[in-house]
Amino acid sequence: MEVEVLCNVENCKYWAEGDKCVADSIYVIGQNGREADDVEETACKTFEHRE
Repeated sequence: MEVEVLCNVENCKYWAEGDKCVADSIYVIGQNGREADDVEETACKTFEHRE
């Protein structure tokens, strides 16, 4: 099953044209533990700065 993941962080190594994330897998964490009430309480740990 192909899944489209979008991202608008242009300085990420996995960002591609069209705001697509091209990482093989995505790791998202909750800011305050293992649960989040909304999107602002999450963060993408897959981010790597584009060289």
